[in-house]
Amino acid sequence: MRYFIYLSYDGAGYHGWQVQPNGNSIQAELNRALSIYTAQNIETIGAGRTDAGVNARLMVAHFDIDTELDVMTTTNRMNRILPQSIAVHKLVRVRDDAHARFSAISRTYQYYIHTDRDPFNRQYSFRVTYPLDFEKMNIAAKKLFNYTDFTSFSKLHTDTKTNDCKIMKAEWVDGCFTIKADRFLRNMVRAIVGTLLDVGRGQISVEEFCKIVEQKNRCSAGMSVPGNALFLTDIEYDDEIFSIHNLK
Repeated sequence: MRYFIYLSYDGAGYHGWQVQPNGNSIQAELNRALSIYTAQNIETIGAGRTDAGVNARLMVAHFDIDTELDVMTTTNRMNRILPQSIAVHKLVRVRDDAHARFSAISRTYQYYIHTDRDPFNRQYSFRVTYPLDFEKMNIAAKKLFNYTDFTSFSKLHTDTKTNDCKIMKAEWVDGCFTIKADRFLRNMVRAIVGTLLDVGRGQISVEEFCKIVEQKNRCSAGMSVPGNALFLTDIEYDDEIFSIHNLK
């Protein structure tokens, strides 16, 4: 039987989502807690791989188990086992061929910036010390809809077979950048934000931003902004994978 597990986490102090040989990860903590509770060796597969320090208001993972679970009891027990930085919100039985990563229709990230010195903002927001033209930043952000190949914003030497993504939303509102796409490349959102900040501060024009995308060269794009201000906020799936009539 396959279950989707919905969780959120504070990424500070973790080496990202994926299990690492030399550092703790969200996935490792989740696997450990599920294995303790079920007394079985449970391995989860996440909807994506958030980098070190990146947060999630919503992450989805799936796992298989040969016994049926009481979803409410499992959720409560998991939250007693997991560290305070990770919270499980619900478990849902899904079709046996449903996949947390490959069945996802879209993912949404948000990145937060602030300009005033504020000790209460620094943990989850990136302070920008120069004035920004958000109107130009939004004009540049909308240009992303014209492209599918985002090699310029991808971390180098990844194992992805394609750098094509379909961006469905990209906009700045009150210091928060929201971007939605069918998939994301490693470091993509942080590189896009860094390059849009270059547009906002007048270092590059909207036209130059477009040329950076077209060059398909990571060295041409802006800096990768810090991960602590980045949040995975939503993952969408087709309702079909949750239909009890299709359970195997």
